[in-house]
Amino acid sequence: MILHNYDEALVAEIAQHYKKIIELIGEDPEREGLVKTPVRAAKALLDVTRGYREDPERIIKSAVFSHEGSSMVVVKDIEFYSLCEHHILPFFGKVSIGYIPDGGMIGLSKLARLVDTFAHRLQVQERLTGEVCHALMRELQPKGVIVVCEAGHLCMKMRGVEKQDSVTTTIDYCGAFATDVALREEFMRML
Repeated sequence: MILHNYDEALVAEIAQHYKKIIELIGEDPEREGLVKTPVRAAKALLDVTRGYREDPERIIKSAVFSHEGSSMVVVKDIEFYSLCEHHILPFFGKVSIGYIPDGGMIGLSKLARLVDTFAHRLQVQERLTGEVCHALMRELQPKGVIVVCEAGHLCMKMRGVEKQDSVTTTIDYCGAFATDVALREEFMRML
């Protein structure tokens, strides 16, 4: 469970902007159902962008352990929720991560925390995938890292082209995965 410590002045400032937006779209922010909406929306925005206030390096380094093995480690289907930086609409899906240890391994829950840190920012899926991959490579220094992300984007589903069943897949890899096609294929088979 995440305990929220909101900067009340920041919440109030963001809430004023939401109140104005509600007025601009033609609604009455004083209507019974909307009176508390600006504050709730401000807190929600701070929740879903908390990744700006988290440190990926600290997350990774908080749970690195010695490990003599060199076989691939795969964590599949880490769910995430993010906001598209182009429309500030949600996109969400799953990330799968593979890495080959080189003297160290990371606590598995930290991989999910790393995904959440980058997802909880205004984002594009391509950058999210790369940020997870390269942060893990930089901080853990394994032999290689590979990341696959599959997501549905509400900016495509509820506006614009309105394609309900579209799914976007992105992949990024470095180290041994960049030079060894067989490793990439093994990872994809594991998915």
